[in-house]
Amino acid sequence: MNYIRHLSGFFARVAGEDRLNPTHISLYMGLFQYWNLNRFVNPISISRSDMMGVSKICSKATYHKVMKDLHELGFIKYEPSYNPFRGSAVTLINLEEEEVQKKNRKHTKNQTSSEPAVGSYHTKKQESTVLLNEPYINNTNIINSKHCKQHKQNETDDTSSNFDRSNAEEKKKSSAKRKREGAVPVPKSFKEVKAFFEDQKSTAIEAEKFYNYFQSNGWKIGGRAPMKDWQAAARNWMFNVSKFNPEKTRRNTLQVSTTKDYSEPL
Repeated sequence: MNYIRHLSGFFARVAGEDRLNPTHISLYMGLFQYWNLNRFVNPISISRSDMMGVSKICSKATYHKVMKDLHELGFIKYEPSYNPFRGSAVTLINLEEEEVQKKNRKHTKNQTSSEPAVGSYHTKKQESTVLLNEPYINNTNIINSKHCKQHKQNETDDTSSNFDRSNAEEKKKSSAKRKREGAVPVPKSFKEVKAFFEDQKSTAIEAEKFYNYFQSNGWKIGGRAPMKDWQAAARNWMFNVSKFNPEKTRRNTLQVSTTKDYSEPL
């Protein structure tokens, strides 16, 4: 098995296949790495989480679709286990050209140097094969998880920034609308308030009461909401004053005599 010629055959088929995209190539290269670490022995046992980490695929649906496409196109033979405690079996099809395979069989002894570097490394230290595989895949999983979380965080930050921007635009529009309609949130001075009360046939005393009250609480309605139109608030003030006029209240009060003769019949 010459892995250089195998990859050359793979990319030659990729160039002529319209159904393939970068996701297919990424997943196949992850499978090839596993195959390489197992010294090109078919089939190899894989887990979905490990392969998604190596190929940088964040969606399970995308992973299964790409695996199915590679199986149908003849790149691999996929045999899912449907068991979470047992890995699925994958057989990678040899993609070397037939003539190259014939020459490779004739010159097997002269081409020992073309064997995979990882295979020769594990020949010397076979007992460390499993230990080398696990950190590599786990580390890739961690990087992939951070990549997916960072992508979601960027989307959340973009959404919140767009929301803040839209709120600022709405505030500007409402402020401009109030200016066009002539509404003034706060009077410039007491003279302006006094003149407005006199125009509304009210007294200067009520104008001073109105001005002192709202000047002391920062021109807020109910002590919380900022005032949007002080002239409308002044009209409400004058309306309430006329409604609760003490003169009317005094006239409507029941008049009772302080002296009464209890000898008179009812």
